[in-house]
Amino acid sequence: MIKAPQPKDGHPRSRFPANARLLLSGIVMSSLLSGCQVLNQSETSTEASQAGGPTLVAKSTSGTDVEKVVQPVVIDDLWVRIQSGLAMDLDQNNSRIQAELNWYTRHKNYFNTMSSRAAPYLYFIVKEAEARKVPLELALMPIVESSFDPFAYSHAGASGLWQFMPETGEHYNLDQNWWYDGRRDVVASTRAALDYMVYMHGMFDDWELALAAFNSGPGRVLRAVKKNQRLGKSTRFWALDLPKETTAYVPKLIALAKIVRDPKKYGMTFDTIANKPYFAKVNTNGQLDLAKASELSGVDLKQLYQLNPGLNRWSTPPEGPHYLVVPLNHAEQFRTQLAALPAEQRLSWQRYVVKAGDNLGKIANDFNTSIDVISEANKLNSTIIRIGQGLLIPVATGKSEAYTLSASQRLAAKQNRGVSGRSKVEYRVKSGDSFWSIARKYEVGVSELTRWNNLSPRDTLRIDQALAIWTEQESDGSILRKVNYTVRSGDSLAKIASRFNVEVNEIQDWNNDLNGKYIHPGQRVIVFVDVTDT
Repeated sequence: MIKAPQPKDGHPRSRFPANARLLLSGIVMSSLLSGCQVLNQSETSTEASQAGGPTLVAKSTSGTDVEKVVQPVVIDDLWVRIQSGLAMDLDQNNSRIQAELNWYTRHKNYFNTMSSRAAPYLYFIVKEAEARKVPLELALMPIVESSFDPFAYSHAGASGLWQFMPETGEHYNLDQNWWYDGRRDVVASTRAALDYMVYMHGMFDDWELALAAFNSGPGRVLRAVKKNQRLGKSTRFWALDLPKETTAYVPKLIALAKIVRDPKKYGMTFDTIANKPYFAKVNTNGQLDLAKASELSGVDLKQLYQLNPGLNRWSTPPEGPHYLVVPLNHAEQFRTQLAALPAEQRLSWQRYVVKAGDNLGKIANDFNTSIDVISEANKLNSTIIRIGQGLLIPVATGKSEAYTLSASQRLAAKQNRGVSGRSKVEYRVKSGDSFWSIARKYEVGVSELTRWNNLSPRDTLRIDQALAIWTEQESDGSILRKVNYTVRSGDSLAKIASRFNVEVNEIQDWNNDLNGKYIHPGQRVIVFVDVTDT
């Protein structure tokens, strides 16, 4: 993991002169820190010691020093606290900043939408930013990055509030596996993003360049800086030749900060966000079904996913991280109930007897789990299994639909979201397929195909992976409907194709398990039928 270097004087550059910074840090900031960050029972608040306010030394009329304690000013609104920590050059203006200001002022409701989305996460982000002594403009970055949607996933493959790319996430120890994606973990990704920003500031000694590097990568910004140096041009952000998205990124953040600093000037009002912790981090000390966690904590299952968006499945990961974030007022109940829960009740188990044609991959898919989990639970030394062998498989206690924000349910919602004027085709990935070949086959764009399936063109397709494809309806108004046909005695692919007025190769495309050969009575075959012909 990169160790983030500190600026030479130990503090990020500020637009405030030294004496003003001292006044701010000694009087204003100590007064504002009235909340208490809560992550677990062992962590104590540093803010409590600051709540009494600073001690000022003044001269009495007799010339002796007199200590006077200044009582803290209690700030209830987190937006006000953020205002006190804005430290970039917000007095500058240019056409790019003005264009962003114009957009924001035309979409005033956007800010209350952002305020509502940010409310569960923003206090923690501000606390982490203050701990690193960085400008609080950085706490606004998730607005630009993801609109404070922790499940946001970009076309390029970036994910989470901070839109970490896979490689950068791995570099900052944000694990990404079948069970968990640390890029969406609010606690882990926030700490990683701010550490990354401190590192970038150490590299460029300029917050605007650091922000540009966060968006497009440090290498690209360094090349742009060196190019301008060779040409004798300014190396400030505003003079650099950078990608279009990056040239808009910094102006967007500065425009946001201008509005947060003085909302009335721009005709804005913000819904208040309480200046106090929203959530606590509770150690689970092992794998735990989320439905059971919901029952123990009294927190709705959907809210659990919203606070723990890094979780992909129906439980916490078997290999960790072993914690859940819950609303602060539910944390003590959760700890108490969890401590009293017998170990065997953390997960539900189902006994399964291996049948002909089974393999660990198929069984894992059928039970919505992974090969590794089955192997570990059954102490398997290899992936070889035999007919009649008994396996214990951890399973969700609730129906899959109950885990509304698990990866599979989010994908299902995305794939079933109708596209106007188009009909849905379900396609199963075959060996040799690529996004390009599938898109060409169905005459759709790669970007459309990946968007419908919550994927990036960078992602790797898996054999038998289900994809939703929304094809153009024929000009004659034909409408396709999916039929699950049960093979009868005497059936062949040719007979089924003739019965439904389709081609044999189409049936084979819709059913990867046919392998182009034999079918048998009782087998299920998917056929897409033009119902306007029936």
